[in-house]
Amino acid sequence: MKNFQMRWLIAALGTLLSMACSPQYDWREVRSGSAPFVVVLPAKPTTLSRPVNLGTILVTMEMVAAEAGGSTFAVGTAELPEGADAPAVLLMMKNALVGNIRGTIKVEKSVNVASSVNGAKVVAIEIEATGIRNGNNNGNAPVWLAARFVAQGKRVYQVLALGDPKAMTHDVTDIFFTSFKLN
Repeated sequence: MKNFQMRWLIAALGTLLSMACSPQYDWREVRSGSAPFVVVLPAKPTTLSRPVNLGTILVTMEMVAAEAGGSTFAVGTAELPEGADAPAVLLMMKNALVGNIRGTIKVEKSVNVASSVNGAKVVAIEIEATGIRNGNNNGNAPVWLAARFVAQGKRVYQVLALGDPKAMTHDVTDIFFTSFKLN
């Protein structure tokens, strides 16, 4: 019986590892041309910019995103004007993102993000939320959101993974989130 249990455990671990490294996740390092960060994304990224209202502040947000395994992985960033309250902006970003999926935050905590600026760590807000993905192709499908909100200097970052709660795993989101570093 012990031999069977060991084989089952090895098979289960192999399956988990292969999911994180499977062809649907073709991890590649991405550096932003306009913001000082690096991240790995699970597919060839797309970049877009658009104006976004963050309370009374209008900024241009640049988003670098990739889709794989039915999930979206993205980093959005914007430079705030002088005098802007970065913590308040992060709160607005968090509330807007959760509101977009009509979501409920299940976990919220502070985490450290690696920064090459003086070797310092930057504190970020991390959340996990569940909600509904609206859209023509998705109907009202359930969705799981994992996101981090970071401010460094005049720049704010929104790092997120969004997908089917049955398909997304913490192993995959951990690869994505631990790769995000500020330069």
